[in-house]
Amino acid sequence: MVSQVFESMRESAEICVGEIECQKTAIQLLDEFNIPRGLLPLDNIVEIGLVRSEGFIWIRQKKKKDHYFEQIGRSVSFAAEVTAFIEPRRMKKVTGVKAKELLLWIGVSEMLVDNSNSGNVQFKTHTGISRSFPVSAFLL
Repeated sequence: MVSQVFESMRESAEICVGEIECQKTAIQLLDEFNIPRGLLPLDNIVEIGLVRSEGFIWIRQKKKKDHYFEQIGRSVSFAAEVTAFIEPRRMKKVTGVKAKELLLWIGVSEMLVDNSNSGNVQFKTHTGISRSFPVSAFLL
């Protein structure tokens, strides 16, 4: 799954390896970009990288993780490798994240934390489907 573009980005990336350090780094990055900590409930992270100049981030886990967000009644699957372009309150061009909608698993392409009083997180798919849920569902 690693492309030549990804390999060239690794050269200029801040890379963290090791489960304990990666958990800390993931939390720091989510806080830095004002993204709720519970939005990416990943376990067993073995590597996390960020290319600040591009806003490109990747997270590698030992294996994929399925998570059920009880407050919103949704199942989400996180691949062993999740990538995105991150900026304050937003992750776009997301890969490795799928949400169950009715009976189908649909890839999530963007996550946007609303800056208004509504306090919602909006999820968009490649097919144009969009859903919003309260930020409180993703807080730790």
